[in-house]
Amino acid sequence: MEQKKWNMPHTFIIIFFVVVLAGMLTYMVPMGIFETEEVTYESGGQEQTRTVLIPETFEYVTNDQGEPVRDGVSLFEPFGGVGFLNYAFEGMVSGDKWGSAVGVVAFILIIGGAFGIIMRTKAIDQGILSIIDKTKGREALLIPVMFFFFSLGGAVFGMGEEAIAFAIILIPLVIALGYDAITGVMITYVATQIGFATSWMNPFGVAIAQGVSDVPVLSGAPFRIAMWAVFTAVGIVYTMWYANKVRKDPSASYSMKANEFFKKHNQTQDFNKKFTLGDTLVVLTLALGIVWIIWGVVQDAYFIPEIATQFFTIGLVAGIIGVIFKLNDMRVNDIAESFSEGAQQLLPAALVVGMAKGIVIILGGDAADEASVLNTILFHAGGLIDHLPEVISASFILVFQSVINFFVVSGSGQAALTMPLIAPLSDIAGVSRQIAVLGFQLGDGLTNIIVPTSAALMGTLGAARVEWGTWFRFIFKFQLLMFGLALAFVILAVLINFS
Repeated sequence: MEQKKWNMPHTFIIIFFVVVLAGMLTYMVPMGIFETEEVTYESGGQEQTRTVLIPETFEYVTNDQGEPVRDGVSLFEPFGGVGFLNYAFEGMVSGDKWGSAVGVVAFILIIGGAFGIIMRTKAIDQGILSIIDKTKGREALLIPVMFFFFSLGGAVFGMGEEAIAFAIILIPLVIALGYDAITGVMITYVATQIGFATSWMNPFGVAIAQGVSDVPVLSGAPFRIAMWAVFTAVGIVYTMWYANKVRKDPSASYSMKANEFFKKHNQTQDFNKKFTLGDTLVVLTLALGIVWIIWGVVQDAYFIPEIATQFFTIGLVAGIIGVIFKLNDMRVNDIAESFSEGAQQLLPAALVVGMAKGIVIILGGDAADEASVLNTILFHAGGLIDHLPEVISASFILVFQSVINFFVVSGSGQAALTMPLIAPLSDIAGVSRQIAVLGFQLGDGLTNIIVPTSAALMGTLGAARVEWGTWFRFIFKFQLLMFGLALAFVILAVLINFS
């Protein structure tokens, strides 16, 4: 009798059961609350302000009898309340346009729509064919070069969500070169997160963590630059090993369905069609648009609202060029239709973002000054490092931040929530605050590669047409490798008294 092959549950199913677990915790773990304060620090020559918790102010929420409150979540709540069955909608509409769920959902849909227009012109397809023709015999250089630059982008300006757009462009290219969709995700999104996790100057991660921990901002750069170089080199080697294995034996790929989709798409192209002036203008629009985005992020700290509008503008201009030059027989209505189709392709990824946010909402939210189960978990987990040996305490900080990142994926949000608690506790444990920041950035950044609550990851996987379950089966071993390397650097930092 033939055994049935076990299939990884759909991402929606996984999140549902995590919500069930979160709901159960609300009946077992009492709610806690912190007081907060404003702290200021210098970053990039400017004074920055963050709201952070005050560790010693933690207290349980109590009832009239003075007993800790375990406010178990109800099955359903009307009038905008939070019940178990409300998690999908409440998660989807939580936050604001600057991040959290609703802003990221809109960001993903607009990027999908904009690239729907760009891809409808077929200019990118023609560009891919031109690149393949001009790089024959040198295709392998694409992987290390792209991985290096995306990792550098993650390290310098916190590149993350932007990888979604690049994945849409590069994945069809790497598949046409004989690799697979997984390779495309590795050289774009994974590379950015390795850079993000090992950065010496990322304004959204290490700079904030150092600022709120009262550590000189951007200090310890030589150690971190060396760490970035090692992690990036390991990532490149691993990606090239996997990519070459797939190229030699396509059946070794983890993303067979996605590969077939893109191959089928490529087969429908007219390989004899010339690269026209209109194609050139679309590609130039995209290139100049990317330069505009990078300039905005580095120069004026552009974030989700600005970047989404920039991509919308790029898509709109590309559509107008497509109509004027009749690229792929485009008409005015095709701009609207392709925008809708492009957004639709990334809709599952956008839905995951909202549903994942529902996990935190069920636990009471991630605000330190509002009663929640998450605050209680945070307080007691942080207290575990009090009387442990230095190496174990530093290692625990890495593990702790990795776990918390499942619930609070935002690097800046996690820094403001956890570092005011971890920094003073690291003093008690005899671990320098610089090492505490190191544990934070490695735990925060590297787990973005695997957690389904990461909006940027799910958006990139959506662009690659790879299910999270499929991704998990592939990335699990690499994640263990990254964690082992991170642990080695944390231990090294303790041994050399990194401060």
